[in-house]
Amino acid sequence: MKIKFEENLDYQIEAVNSIVDLFSGQEKNTCLFTVEKESGQLKLGVEENELGIGNSLLLFPEEILKNLNEIQIKNCVAKTTKLKTTDYHFSVEMETGTGKTYVYIRTIMELNKRYGFTKFIIVVPSIAIKEGVYKTLEITKEHFKSLYDNVPYDYFIYDSKKIDMIRNFAVNDTIQIMIITIDAFNKDTNIIRQERDQANGYRPIDYIKQCNPIIIVDEPQNMESDKAKEAINELNPLCTLRYSATHKDRYNPVFKLDSISAYEKELVKQIEVATVGVTQNTNTEYIKVTSIKSSKSGISAKLELDVKSGKTVKRKEVGIKLGDDLQEKAKRDIYEGYFVNEITYNEEDPSKSFVDLGKVVLTVGQVNGGENPDVIKRLQIRKTIQEHFDKQKRLKSRGIKVLSLFFIDKVANYRIYDPETGEAKKGKYALMFEEEYNRLLENPEYSEMGDQSVPLYQRAAVAHDGYFSVDKKKSKSGKEYFEEKDTKGNTSADDDTFNKIMKDKEKLLSFNEPLSFIFSHSALKEGWDNPNVFQICTLNETTSEMKKRQEIGRGLRIAVNQNGERVRGFDVNTLTVMANESYEKFVDSLQKEMEKEEDIKFGVIENFIFSNIVTKVENGSEVYLGHEKSEELYNFLVEEEYIDEKGNAKDRLKIDLKENVLKLPQEFEYIRASIEKKLKSSAGKLVIKNADDKQQIHINKEVFIEQPHFRELWNKIKYKTTYQVNFDGEKLKEKCIENIDNEVYIPSEKFLFEKKRIAITKGGIEEGFSSSEQEKLDLKNRFKLPDIVTYLQNETNLTRKSIVDILTRTKTLDNFKKDPQVYLEQVSDIIKRTMKLFIVDGIKYQKIGDTEYYSQEIFEENELFGYLKTEMNKQGNMVDSTKSPYTSIVVDSDTERNFAQGLENNDNVVVYTKLPEWFKIPTPLGNYNPDWAVLVRPDLSKNEEKLYFIVETKGSVFEEDRRETENLKIKCGRKHFKAISEDIGFEISNDFNNFSSKFD
Repeated sequence: MKIKFEENLDYQIEAVNSIVDLFSGQEKNTCLFTVEKESGQLKLGVEENELGIGNSLLLFPEEILKNLNEIQIKNCVAKTTKLKTTDYHFSVEMETGTGKTYVYIRTIMELNKRYGFTKFIIVVPSIAIKEGVYKTLEITKEHFKSLYDNVPYDYFIYDSKKIDMIRNFAVNDTIQIMIITIDAFNKDTNIIRQERDQANGYRPIDYIKQCNPIIIVDEPQNMESDKAKEAINELNPLCTLRYSATHKDRYNPVFKLDSISAYEKELVKQIEVATVGVTQNTNTEYIKVTSIKSSKSGISAKLELDVKSGKTVKRKEVGIKLGDDLQEKAKRDIYEGYFVNEITYNEEDPSKSFVDLGKVVLTVGQVNGGENPDVIKRLQIRKTIQEHFDKQKRLKSRGIKVLSLFFIDKVANYRIYDPETGEAKKGKYALMFEEEYNRLLENPEYSEMGDQSVPLYQRAAVAHDGYFSVDKKKSKSGKEYFEEKDTKGNTSADDDTFNKIMKDKEKLLSFNEPLSFIFSHSALKEGWDNPNVFQICTLNETTSEMKKRQEIGRGLRIAVNQNGERVRGFDVNTLTVMANESYEKFVDSLQKEMEKEEDIKFGVIENFIFSNIVTKVENGSEVYLGHEKSEELYNFLVEEEYIDEKGNAKDRLKIDLKENVLKLPQEFEYIRASIEKKLKSSAGKLVIKNADDKQQIHINKEVFIEQPHFRELWNKIKYKTTYQVNFDGEKLKEKCIENIDNEVYIPSEKFLFEKKRIAITKGGIEEGFSSSEQEKLDLKNRFKLPDIVTYLQNETNLTRKSIVDILTRTKTLDNFKKDPQVYLEQVSDIIKRTMKLFIVDGIKYQKIGDTEYYSQEIFEENELFGYLKTEMNKQGNMVDSTKSPYTSIVVDSDTERNFAQGLENNDNVVVYTKLPEWFKIPTPLGNYNPDWAVLVRPDLSKNEEKLYFIVETKGSVFEEDRRETENLKIKCGRKHFKAISEDIGFEISNDFNNFSSKFD
């Protein structure tokens, strides 16, 4: 198969023209010269046997600057104000997967067509990228020959053993393209810098310098050292063109297609992040070091632990210091013996910082305990294969073969070698893969997956392979063999690996090739990708050190069908990243990388953002607003407080955009629609904050002081009580046993699979479609059983004898071994709930004389605040009051708001108060704070008849709809007020009409 290249993609043509138009006004030119050595110096002269051809630029810096500024306006990038011949560095930003290499090769062809330039050098930072560039030159040759009338051109990889290539590069009059790694010419010891007989006694680099080549730097952010910059300058470039998705420094930017634009235009695959985890497994001492930092205040560290939180165990991040006991931090006995003995920060390599916990020493990112890592790896492999199968079933009819890529951190986990015989054997990941692949083939839904030409049991074996660098070795028996090894992908030993990968690039796209699952070490970090990679799975022991952009970059390209044609649209192009960390952490890392490496400022308005707005069309050409007017408009937005001095969008801007009332200077009104479109895409989402209009609420003197009704109500309800509890211990145990037998349920352990699609917008990375599923986990695990009696004693405060009695009489104790932590939580919860019911049923309240009460003056001593109704907070949380001790009532819900308004509007209500937080009634379940106290006169003609009410406003009047603890506290509340006075009615209401029916 041959991949077909599209010649009319607008964004690629724009990127090409953005460079080519820099030299507008340059006449097509060919410069001839000779190279000869005289007194150690090089000079221009005439000598027939040493002819060379080089590039020549006839434009002045002022002319280049004028061209550059026009391009920068059109492409909406920052403006360059000064330009010297030494500043001829130009940056092109293109998102990974959008055809960056194709673009700069086509730029070479176009520069030759327009201006006659012939000498080009592509400088790359690594072997992987070198091989990738060479492969692209190979597969695009027919395409460019047809596009540029068969113009001849030569391309080659620099080889220090073939110096004659350099001389050919200098003397040939056709387009010459040399690919060279930065390490091949950035040291004095490099052969390219030494005088050689093959070069007639010259240094090979001298030939290059006389050619005045156009330098193309691929991934320049990896070559920003002073030594690298100096080496590139020594090539004597006519100009330097810098291409990357993640520039570190942007020199004179000319074109920008960042990840946001690429996503919005659907030029790359959309991304969904998938995670797997085991449910309800908190039976081991999970510890993960999340960070170790050094600051002026000292060294600090954070761990992730499974911490007891209320009734359950939750995974939380906790700060630690020397001497901390993790058993106390987590409030769980399972961490017994783990103490923070040492925290060490490694300045040279922070990843090697560590925490000594006595039983174990962990570096940043390392995990101890928790779920067996191999269980998670197996689940990741299983779901990757299943996702692969699901996509292949859907896309096969469209002629698209699906590939999946696994990143591993140790080759030995995939393939191992017997030192005795040199025989290769499958590592644990290869075995897991084949087991899970075969398991899925047993499902009728997937029985037709894989290579149909081989027996069913062999399909898994031919479906996967590894790409690793090798070392030549001898077995003890003397047999030679090649052992694959871990590598960073930047040594000469990796060449063969990359050659193999590149040669297989198109082969992998064919249905005739059974290989669909690729395992790789770091060799595929950069320089290799395949358009049909639809799944990327990270099987590292710790959180991947590979950058997220680098990781997803291997699969961002648009898919290709069997005819080599791109198939566009997000309905086909979705890349599933099987991450070995949470979705939130993955997205947070990805967004931070994008902000840092692409210099994307999410939610930030830049002063050149409006520069490419079209203001009119003259003689068929578009006229743009330009940098100066764009900056003028930007300054207006700052003055109007729509944005701050750094360009951060304020809520006022978002509100005015949403309500179509954005202020603009009159001179910009004619392009309002274009301005608003730019602002809406960059400002981000409107987040409503509740704390914008805080206001103090004052005492209502007329009600509180001048009228007797409130004092009368308060004197009725103000008294405090005490309580005692009586219950039968034996009946309590019997009820606990009955409830445990009826209610304990330990579900089968499951693994949870979640997928969340991400949308990359100018406002930030947002969550799109999400899905989740659970499957039964058929992997057996053994847990260290905790001390069940001690645990339940600490949780319930029952005696050990009572707990042992309950456990030995239940029918559920076997479930303890099935899942210890869940069993403990359920039994503890059942016992405590049963105790609460017994306690409340047997509780008795008694008034504490006439001297223990809540003083009315406390109302004056405590400040009360509420929030006004505003444009952003449509309701506020206050209701104006004329019958309450305060001028306003603070409400917590619509139910309370409606109830307060009913109290205000009903003439039978004389006075009322929302009981403040400090009005508390003690209960065995914690303090109880009732909602309302109300004084009612049911018959207005009879002044002497009055009713006193305590009212609970709940969403439902039915007990079964409310939480159990809530119901038990209400029962205690009833008994408390009954002990104070028989005159106080206690009501539960879900609206005022329901409550007012009690007046009759």
